Formats: sequence, structure tokens, C-alpha cells
Amino acid sequence: MNPTLIEVLRGSTVESRHAGAVAIVDAVGAVHTALGDIDRPVFPRSAVKLLQALPLVASGAADAYQLTDAELALACASHSGEPAHVATAAGVLAKLGLDETSLECGTQWPSREPVLRGMVARGEAATPLHNNCSGKHSGFVCVACLMARQAGAEAAQFARGYVAADHPVMREVSAALSAATGVDVEHAPRGTDGCSIPTFALPLRALALAFARAGTGQGLSPAHARAAQRLREAAARAPFMVGGTDRFDTRVMQAFGERLFCKIGAEGVYCAALPELGLGVALKIDDGAARAAEAAMADVAQTLLRTEDELLRGYSHAVLRNWRGTEVGALRPAQELSTGLRGPRH
Repeated sequence: MNPTLIEVLRGSTVESRHAGAVAIVDAVGAVHTALGDIDRPVFPRSAVKLLQALPLVASGAADAYQLTDAELALACASHSGEPAHVATAAGVLAKLGLDETSLECGTQWPSREPVLRGMVARGEAATPLHNNCSGKHSGFVCVACLMARQAGAEAAQFARGYVAADHPVMREVSAALSAATGVDVEHAPRGTDGCSIPTFALPLRALALAFARAGTGQGLSPAHARAAQRLREAAARAPFMVGGTDRFDTRVMQAFGERLFCKIGAEGVYCAALPELGLGVALKIDDGAARAAEAAMADVAQTLLRTEDELLRGYSHAVLRNWRGTEVGALRPAQELSTGLRGPRH
């Protein structure tokens, strides 16, 4: 049974407990920290978008279509569907001579409430460009278009069905995931992600290893190592594209730049690379609570970076308020997490 990582207080009494597991690993697979079952396969969902974007750079597609830092950062994003995100995804497709009809991620309304309310007030409809995965999918279409060019095929026709596991684009994505994690994903449990691509259940140990490798280049092919570095640099230069207004990933990467690449996934998953330390992090909150995953990731980052940063503490010890703005409780790292990361309390 996994330990409690985050507690939710109402007043001074614990109201809820969020159990989970944390793996912190270096690029050769040595375990720095292991809390809970780090070998149980979990679906990382959007937490591995950086790994899924490796073929975009390694294939030469990013250079062929002159993608900017903002466009590369968006390829790693779970964005809020704000106007800048939508325009950037549309800009990538325009470079290919295509539009949003080429995206197979599905239509999603923006998660940023003021943006959604504004669209509704103006009578505007959501499109696949508003989907939080539109940047990643625009990157997939870039890879497809380059493959089509190399094969002498028509781009839009070749790209069609790129979300299928047996499409050449998705085979490259799966191969990159296998190479980074050291797990043959073809033999891993498989599901379908919210944006329709295959998602594979992988151990936290392997996911942490992949992000240690992505942060250092060690253990990756030269092409994937260069791709990972370029994607991390792009995210550090354009962190708004990775999330959006008031989003954890954006705020943290604005504050720490290339020292910390972090990415949330659905159902309480977080992955991170800390290049200067040579470490990768992967964690999973058992009940899928996103705010608990953010709190745990913030506490891990504070500990590893040896900082008392107010931004991170604002997540790891978040104050909870009711609709009148009255303080009613807080989040805090549980003893099991604090002890596991820092050693016994005195």
C-alpha cells in the first residue's frame, strides 16, 4: 500500500489524505529516492509530452519547417486554450499549408474560464486548436509532412490517421518512448489517451529514468539527446506555451528556467527533469487528484533544489479558501513524504 504524500486540512484537522508513489532516479538508473511502489505500471498521460516530441526535432522536421521556441514549447504542452496557444498551433499548421482539420485530437473548450466565457459571449465555437494537446498534434503533423516529402507522397493524405498505433508517425513516437524509458512499450499495457493517441502504462522508475536522461542526454541517442535539450530550452524560453496563465508548469519554469522542466499528466501524474542534478522525477497520486500532484511535485522540487522558494511553497502548503475568500484549510506534505525526502524530523 502506498504511503500518504499529501494531507488536506480543514481548520487544523486532516480532512483528506492522498496516497501515492514517488521515484527519483539518475540517468544510469540509480535510485535517489523511492516512496511507495515505483515498479507498478501507471499511465503517464500528458506528463511524457516532451518524450513524445523527440521525433519532431530528431527527424529534422522542426528545422525543415523552421519551428520557433514557442512552437516547440507548445509541442510539449497541455495548454489552457488561450488565444496565444491557439494562434501558435494554427501558425505551425500554416507553415505546412494545412489547417485545424488535419488535427485528430478532437475539439475541446478552453480550460481557462475567462477565455471560455468570452468565446461563449461572442458566439464562437471551439475547434481542435483549443484542445490542450493541439501543439503536440501539430508537431505530429509536422513529422508526417516531412515523412511524406521524403516518400514523395501527398502530405495531407499521408498524415491522415496519424494517431493510430501502426502509423509511421506513432511508431516513431513509441520508439522514442521505449528508448528513453528502457521499456519496450509494445509489451506494456496500452490504452487510448484523451487526445486519441496510444498511451502505455509504465513504471515510475522507468519514467524517472527517462526524464533523467532527457535532462542530461546520458543514455539517449545523440539525436534524441540534442532533441531533448532543444525542447527543454524552448520550454524555458517560452514557458507560457507549456501551460498558460496561472498554471503550475508555466509559473515554475518562469521562475527556474532550465533548472527544472516539469510536466503534469492527467490522473495525478507528474514528471520532471533537473539537469544540474542529473535527476529525473516521476510521481503518481493514487486517487488522481491534480492539486495533490502539484503539491507533491512542489515539495520534491523544493527539496532537490534546496530552496525555500515562496512560489513552490505556495503549492506544497497551499492555503484553501471558500467562496467568500475565508481561509478554511490548507494542503501540506504528509510525514511520509517529508521523511522520505528529507530524513526523519527532529
